[in-house]
Amino acid sequence: MNKPSEEREFVAAPAPNENVIAEKPPRARVADAVDPDEAGPAQPRQRDYLEGFLAAKSAETGPGGAGSDLQAAVVDALKEIYDPEIPVNIYDLGLIYGVEVDDEADATVTMTLTTPHCPVAETMPGEVELRAASVPGIRDAEVILTFEPPWSPEKMSDEARLELGML
Repeated sequence: MNKPSEEREFVAAPAPNENVIAEKPPRARVADAVDPDEAGPAQPRQRDYLEGFLAAKSAETGPGGAGSDLQAAVVDALKEIYDPEIPVNIYDLGLIYGVEVDDEADATVTMTLTTPHCPVAETMPGEVELRAASVPGIRDAEVILTFEPPWSPEKMSDEARLELGML
C-alpha cells in the first residue's frame, strides 16, 4: 500500500520521519564568470538612464490638487485665524480636518469645532469660508462643518501644544 519515498509526489512538506534527499543547487564560482577578453569589446557605461526622466515636465493638471501652491496658500490663510479663547490658530489647533482645491480652483475646507456648543459656532465657519475665498486664485470656497470624529487635544500640532504648555 505504501509506495517507496522515491515514487511519492509530495503536495505538502514530508513527515519528519521520512528521508527526503534533495540536491542542493550548484554554487556560483569565480571560474564560472565571463572573462572580459572573451566577451567581446567592452561597452562604455551609460549614465543617461535618468536623462529623459529628469528632463520631462510634469503634466499640467490645473491650479488645484493635493500639494498645489493654491492649496498651500489656503492653508496659510487659515493659519491666520485664531480661536478667540485659545491663543493658537485654528489649523494648528486641529480644527481643520482637510483642505481640498479642485481643478476649477474651488476650495473645500472640512472643519470642526472644539465642542458643538462652542461660542463661535455661528461665526467661525463663515470666517473660514471668507478667508479661504479671499486667497488669490480661489474661485469659490465651501466649508463643511463636521463633528465626526470629535475634536480632541491629540489633534493639536506640536507647536500648539508648546504654545499652551502641554509639552
